[in-house]
Amino acid sequence: MTDDRDEATGAAGLRTQQGGAADAVVVLSTAPDTLLAKRIAHILVEESLAACVHVGAPGVSMYLWQGKLEGGDEVPMTLKTTAARLPALYARLCQLHPYEVPEFLVLAVHAGNAGYLDWVAQMASAPADAGRGVDLP
Repeated sequence: MTDDRDEATGAAGLRTQQGGAADAVVVLSTAPDTLLAKRIAHILVEESLAACVHVGAPGVSMYLWQGKLEGGDEVPMTLKTTAARLPALYARLCQLHPYEVPEFLVLAVHAGNAGYLDWVAQMASAPADAGRGVDLP
């Protein structure tokens, strides 16, 4: 029996990524409060720099900054975008963010749901108003 599926896509729709500009990536960041995290998320999605931003529950971060132990509440943000959008996303996040050095960690996505990966690529490359009314697969 022959299999007509693309070799990179599994039976359940799992697809591996090859490392190209359209590949989905995950960016980790934080904001000092929920209101600002929501504002940043809204702008980045509206400007098609991210397909989705998950704003998490506040938590305490402890770190050394300029030789002094610091601690305070921060709100985690998980951004889904494409490798091609990273430079513009980084620049815009830095414009919107109050921190001197905002967290911006990029995690490679090796595989994922094929439909979701396609949606991320579409939303992160679409004109600013193209995503309205689009259903997530």
